[in-house]
Amino acid sequence: MWKLEKKIGNDRKRKKDSDSSDRPEKQKQQHKKKIQMSKSNQVRASHILIKHQGSRRKASWKDPEGSIIMNTTRDSAVSQLKALREEIVTGKAKFDDIASRYSDCSSAKRGGDLGPFGKGQMQKPFEEATYALKVGDISDIVDTDSGVHIIMRTG
Repeated sequence: MWKLEKKIGNDRKRKKDSDSSDRPEKQKQQHKKKIQMSKSNQVRASHILIKHQGSRRKASWKDPEGSIIMNTTRDSAVSQLKALREEIVTGKAKFDDIASRYSDCSSAKRGGDLGPFGKGQMQKPFEEATYALKVGDISDIVDTDSGVHIIMRTG
């Protein structure tokens, strides 16, 4: 009887060992599948952000003290952004050049490029506007807690 118990115990151990060797491979495959699915649901965008006195953070990389932002009304931020958008749309300026010079977001250092992102990673109005755009399209003014934006979908 002791031999039978030992044999059953060894069989269980072998089965457990073979299951565990399969498990990491299955987990890797499932992880790859999740990444592929999430990448297929991602978009890529660039933006130009103009902060104003109603923005949740009153400082930016180009205005660390927030003195300009504190004196900028939402209406003047929108006016500035509309003028910048017009320059881009008419071909007088390139989006990334304008973003580098005028955006209050630190992405300005990359021409406004935010890289790829998925649903739930950005503020809702920003996300909705980006997903509604076709690649190459530029949004109208988008209001978020961060300020006002124009967005160009790049991927």
